[in-house]
Amino acid sequence: MGQHRGLTIKIRRNGPVFKIGTLADWFGVGLLDGIRASQQCGASGVQIYAWNELDPRKVTAGQIAQIKSTARACAQEVTALCGELGGHGFEIAADNPEKVDYLKRTVDLALALDCRVITTHIGRVPEDKTSARWANMLSACCEAGAYAAQNGVTIAVETGPEPIPRLIDFLSGCKAGIGVNYDPANLVMVTRDDEVEGVYTAGSAIVHTHAKDGRCNFYAGPEKVYGIFAEGGIEALNTVSTYFSDLPLGQGEVRWDPYLQALADIGYNGYLTIEREVGGNAGADIRLAVRFLKEKLNELGL
Repeated sequence: MGQHRGLTIKIRRNGPVFKIGTLADWFGVGLLDGIRASQQCGASGVQIYAWNELDPRKVTAGQIAQIKSTARACAQEVTALCGELGGHGFEIAADNPEKVDYLKRTVDLALALDCRVITTHIGRVPEDKTSARWANMLSACCEAGAYAAQNGVTIAVETGPEPIPRLIDFLSGCKAGIGVNYDPANLVMVTRDDEVEGVYTAGSAIVHTHAKDGRCNFYAGPEKVYGIFAEGGIEALNTVSTYFSDLPLGQGEVRWDPYLQALADIGYNGYLTIEREVGGNAGADIRLAVRFLKEKLNELGL
């Protein structure tokens, strides 16, 4: 049974609606062993970071063949690549030609890996649609999106740095090749946006999701929090821990029942890719997250 806006929805479905994926790099055992670990914990797909050993500007044909062979042997689909723009995303015009070229090369890499989605953070979409930042970001997104669309790939912008209605308004300025990577935890931890209602607002623009949970400890606003990330990268997690906590699935503020129901209501049938941005025993947390999602989906009949 599902609830939405006062309606009771009875679920009758044939087979699973969603697939469960992991981020191979977050197992902390290297890329190939991360793919193997994903299979061992019961997931059917892996997202892979397009950086370091898999930088699309440096990766070799031999490396690509090895990744594909390992994924095939482990019955793992590459759910998406993670395009790492770093810094301020597309906010600074002078940096964008190199970053757009990187995303285009990531599109090429995605095709080589039989993958059709690239997730990325593009920076903080401003409130002012007439601002230089809005124009800079939109121009870069449109160019990267056009190349992606020509090749049957979608660049999925991750939620969090702005409210969902603003993000969707911004993305509507791109004609093709741009979608949404929906991360509900970013919304509850940072933006304090409604992670359930946002699904209905984003609708068919959602092409990939991250399964993550967390809690807002102190509201500082996305402009400040993502500004800290822009300057300090992922290492800035320690700095922003005052503002929010990344928690195991089911232990944070994400409302999983109505959230998953909302995804089903809009017709999303893709991956719930577990992202656990913590050190230490991340592998154990990821295995527990796979179990949590499978149990939750079974309870909901999804």
